[in-house]
Amino acid sequence: MTELIFFCSLLVSTGSILFIVVFFLRKHQGVEQVILMTELRKQRQEFFLPNRVEAYQRAILFLERINPNSLVMRMQNPEMPASMFQAQLLKTIRDEYDHNVAQQLFISPLGWKLLQDAKEETIKLINISSGKIGASTDSIMLSSAILASTSEVGELPTNIAVEYLKKELQSLF
Repeated sequence: MTELIFFCSLLVSTGSILFIVVFFLRKHQGVEQVILMTELRKQRQEFFLPNRVEAYQRAILFLERINPNSLVMRMQNPEMPASMFQAQLLKTIRDEYDHNVAQQLFISPLGWKLLQDAKEETIKLINISSGKIGASTDSIMLSSAILASTSEVGELPTNIAVEYLKKELQSLF
């Protein structure tokens, strides 16, 4: 009987020690996992944050470059016919967009949609302005029509998108 009691107490004490060891190992493993996840998150942030900031910078630069006012002033050529000037403006917008399309990886879906909408609205504005003046005029008439149309619009989609992207960029910090 004493041997049975001795054996039971040995079994209980060994089981208790084993339970305590397993408990602390699991607790330590959980702490290690949290530390690893925190470190991984930090490394991911260190990698992606500069890329995201650059993507926002490039997206805002794109929007500023396709803003009808700056686009017309930058591309103006008085000797060019209006139809050729229109084609040059549209090509410039599309080329700028194609050059920056990869930035959508780092910009929110809503921010990218606003950027795309601004691009499309700028193209529409140029095409509508071109339709108002006719194809036989010169680029100065088209420039005047585009600038007049922008003053009628109120807030340009490019400006709306720039403001949204600036706010979104500020929220990263």
